[in-house]
Order: sequence, then structure tokens, then C-alpha cells
Amino acid sequence: MPRTRSLAWSELKIGAITIVAIVITAVLIFMLTGGQGWPWQRYSLKTQFTNVAGLAPGSPVRVAGVEVGSVQEATLVGSRVEVLFEVNREFQPRITSESIATLGSVSLLGESAVDITPSTSGTPVPEWGYVKAGEAPAQLSDITNDASRGIKELTALIHDVRGGRGTVGKLMTDEVLYAELNRFVSSAGDLTESIKQGRGTLGKLINDPRIANELDRTLGNIEDVTSRLKAGEGSLGKLLSDDSLAKSLNSATSNIDQLTAKLNRGEGTAGKLLNDSAVYDRLDSITRRVDQLLVRLNEGEGTAGQLLKDKQLYENMNKAVNDLSGVLGEFKTFLAEVRKDPRKYLTVRVSIF
Repeated sequence: MPRTRSLAWSELKIGAITIVAIVITAVLIFMLTGGQGWPWQRYSLKTQFTNVAGLAPGSPVRVAGVEVGSVQEATLVGSRVEVLFEVNREFQPRITSESIATLGSVSLLGESAVDITPSTSGTPVPEWGYVKAGEAPAQLSDITNDASRGIKELTALIHDVRGGRGTVGKLMTDEVLYAELNRFVSSAGDLTESIKQGRGTLGKLINDPRIANELDRTLGNIEDVTSRLKAGEGSLGKLLSDDSLAKSLNSATSNIDQLTAKLNRGEGTAGKLLNDSAVYDRLDSITRRVDQLLVRLNEGEGTAGQLLKDKQLYENMNKAVNDLSGVLGEFKTFLAEVRKDPRKYLTVRVSIF
């Protein structure tokens, strides 16, 4: 009977030690996995990157810098890499359709992590859903390549400068250009000295207080004119501030618009002239006839044409007009004499048979 009790105690000790070991193991696992939680407390998500350099199974997954899960696997899907990771369900409301997954760095040794931006807007990403991927950050190799290209370009630039190519290269190698630049600097120095001594318009403006005072008065006058314009004084001020004048201008503009509309519709003489082809044709016909008449006159056709071209006809007509003027003059003289002494010319004799 005592033998049986001793065996049971031994088994009990082994069982107790086993339980303690399991508990310690579970605690260690929980501590090592951080906030990832137990397997039944995690859910799976996916994302895709163009490059996952430094990312491996077990790499941490972080939300706003807080470790919430780990990477399970990374597989090639077409030209991209699909990353499967698990996240604690506690953070599911913060991983939504507006969240962005990017590759982060854990250390300078190249180890990577999946960083997810938290977002309270949007809908939570369901289990086995995809988190949108952001732009891949620059890798150390990319920075090295960029630095190498920059050094090459800088080296080529130095060679160009030494070879005298470009403005800087010519400035450093061309003695003529250097001398011209030196003369330019000397001229600039002389100009500055002249200005300081008050020579020239700019020098007087800087050194002569009288010119400065005149300029100040001019600016004051401009300010006064501006104030008067704002107050509505004068014609220009009224134009700027008088509503009635603005209404008058608006009315005039409206009248012009109405007149233009009437002309476009062909109303009135001017409108018909602009739109009626018959009126235009008649004017064109009259113009052509006038042109023909002028041509005939210039060529001496007809009485009027001969009068313009035939000198003899002109002299004959001029002589006839002069003779007619003489006859009319004599007739006027006769009438005047008759008025003076009518009895002399109007004698009536009566005879009886």
C-alpha cells in the first residue's frame, strides 16, 4: 500500500513540472511575439510589393510603429511579390481600406518590416484581404547608385571646366574673357563711385535732398489725386464712383447693342445696305455707271466731254457767253433810258380819217 502512494506522488511531480514548463514556454512565446497575441487571436492579410529586399518569414508587421504581427511567407505572383502576414485582431479596426502598407527598416543591417499606416476612415480589411501597397522606399543600393551617378556627372563637369567648355570653363581658362570680366568689375566700381559722389541722374537722386523732396512732393500729389478720385471729385472720379454715370454708360452700351442687333437683322437703310444684296447690287451698278461716265468724259465723248477736251469749243462758248453778256448789257442800258424818259420811246399818235 505505501508503494502505491510513492508512485502516485512521483507522477504528480512529473505532471506539475510539465505544466510549469508549458506555462513558461507559452509565456516566453507571448513575450517573444510581442503584441501578436495567440494564434486564435490573429487573422491573415496580404499585400503586394515590387521588391521585398530584406523581408523574410518572421519579419515584424507594425502599425504606426507598434509591432502587431509577423510575416508568414513571400511568394512571386507575376511581376510582383505577394506577402502574407498575420495581425492581432485587436488592430483590425485600424487597418482599413485607406491604410497603406510599405516596406520599413528594422536595422541598418538590411532587415525589413511591413509598416501599415493606421486609418479610422474607410472599411476594415477583411481576413485574407489585401492592404494597399505604397511606393517602395529607396534602398541602400539605390542611394549608392544615385551617388555614383552624381560623382560621375561631377567628374565630367570638372573635366569640362578644365577643358574650357562652357561659361565657367571659359572664364577659368580664357585670358581674354577674364580681362573683360575684370574691366567690367572695374567699370562697375567706377559707376558705384560716381553714384556715391552724386554724378549723373541716379547719383543726384541718391545724394541730392532737393530731388528727393521733389520726388516726395510728386508722390504726395499722386496720393492727393488718388484720394480725390476715391472721393468722386472731377469727371474721372465721377466715372469711378457715380452710379448714375455708370448707368448712363450702361444705357449707352445697351443702345449700341440694340443698334447693332437692328443692323444685323437688316432693319433701316444701313441695315439693308449691310444685309440686302439687292441694295448692294444697285449701288454697285450706279458706281460702275459713274465710272463709265467719268471715263467717257476723260475721253472727250459727248458735249460735256468735248467741252472738257476741245479747246476751240470752249473758246467759242466763252465768246458766245461774252457776246450774250454784251447784248444783255445794252438791253439793260436801253431799259434804263426808257425808265428815265418813257415819252421819248413810247410816243402814241392817233389819226382820224
